[in-house]
Amino acid sequence: MRKNPDLQSLRGVPELKYVNADNVTRYRAIMRLIYQQYQKLNYWLKPEFIYEELMKWKLHKNYTLEQCQIDLNQLVEWGNLTAQHDGGERVVTVEEYLRKKFRYLLTPYSIEIERMLESLESIRGYGGSLEPTLFDKIADTLNKVSGNAGIYEPGEALEYWKTLINVFQTLHETSVDYIASLQTGMAEELMATDTFLLYKDSITHYLQDFIQALQRRSYKIEGRLHRITTGVRDIFFSAVMEDEWLIPKLEQSISKEEYLSELQDKWSSLNRWFLGDEESISDSVLLERATKEAIVKVVKSAVRIQEKKRSSISRKKDLDHLGKWFYNINELNTSHKLAAYAFGLFQSRHLQGEDIRGSDSKEMSMWQETSISRTIRSRSRKKNERQDSDAATDNSKLKKQFREAFLIKQKQELQFLIQMVTVRTINIAELGPISSITRLQLLDWISRCNASSTSSIQTSEGVQIEMNTPLGNNRTLLRCVDGTLELLNHNFVFTVMNHKAWEGQVAWLSAQQ
Repeated sequence: MRKNPDLQSLRGVPELKYVNADNVTRYRAIMRLIYQQYQKLNYWLKPEFIYEELMKWKLHKNYTLEQCQIDLNQLVEWGNLTAQHDGGERVVTVEEYLRKKFRYLLTPYSIEIERMLESLESIRGYGGSLEPTLFDKIADTLNKVSGNAGIYEPGEALEYWKTLINVFQTLHETSVDYIASLQTGMAEELMATDTFLLYKDSITHYLQDFIQALQRRSYKIEGRLHRITTGVRDIFFSAVMEDEWLIPKLEQSISKEEYLSELQDKWSSLNRWFLGDEESISDSVLLERATKEAIVKVVKSAVRIQEKKRSSISRKKDLDHLGKWFYNINELNTSHKLAAYAFGLFQSRHLQGEDIRGSDSKEMSMWQETSISRTIRSRSRKKNERQDSDAATDNSKLKKQFREAFLIKQKQELQFLIQMVTVRTINIAELGPISSITRLQLLDWISRCNASSTSSIQTSEGVQIEMNTPLGNNRTLLRCVDGTLELLNHNFVFTVMNHKAWEGQVAWLSAQQ
């Protein structure tokens, strides 16, 4: 987990005062000029050079060198600049001797502030993108970390670490920004116009492709993270620290303990993003949900626009022509066909009832089915007249019938299982005519074994059933009392794993008989 902030990290930031000071234009101009020179590898600047360059921008008409020097001193006081005595120039007058000359350099805080301000100027929205290839880069890097067996070339571990963290940060920031861009007011306004229909398909396909890549490739990353044990991770961190400390740094740097703590925090963030923790689900699952919600939003907006366009079109002439067409038809079947072509399926309503079919023939029309009577309760807010409640229905006889039928089925299934355990191994071709209950039981075993990675299951009676597919996929006929079924000639092996549970089931069956 990320460590809690200390008092030093929560201090005030005097380096930001120049952004909102009274003479903000002068301070910002000086800082932007020194920052541009810093990017050109021109680090230490003299006041005269700064003043001359500022005057070329023509931002201040009555600006003097003395005012520029005062502004530079103020920026030094705020911690934005570092001043160094310039002893390289010869002193000609007493005044120059008494007045020390300095050179100025940006502090690390100011460099990051100017970078941030420069990037803020180019922001035109959330931006972002959904890049599925970033998942592959993370998975490949994790594979290299786990596959090197703790042996790294000089600089290799640090390269893996930088690639992993940079790609992970890019994935998180760009994906979150892109999803957020679909929630802005500008996006809402666009989704309400007809122009949005031109973008609907491309946005939907873009989001769907990302979801498919996220679902397929995030599991690969989860598997790589599970495979990297604590020992492998610690060896990798040690190699990263060695590579980092091989880089000579003249400025004061953090200790190895603090650097190791940063590595562990970033690694925990990576694990939490893909695997989650005990308190919350992973961020990858949240991203998948947000992407699906964005797809639903896009589709609903497109449907709303289309419905609005259709509602504004008058269909009076069309309906008048269609009504005359129906009026001139003399046959009912022809009217049904015309209604199907003109209106399609009507809006369905789900009504509860018992489907009593008189025939299983698929050729039988729905118009020939027996109607089902169903009393529909009114949805009106008007209070209905009070009705007397009926007495509770006694279903004890029906429950007894269901219980007896269930016991009969359970006995037959257990008797068949006891026969199979006695035989221990058998092919489907060796089975004689079986009942419908036994057929369903056998098909249930086949279905569960096919779904198992080991092609074996264990029943509640404590019996393990292992299914073997025949060589050459030989097929056979399973004879049942209600018909014949063709299927693969599977071989089953029955083994009692829990003898106590099995003996209890056998004893129960004996007591029932």
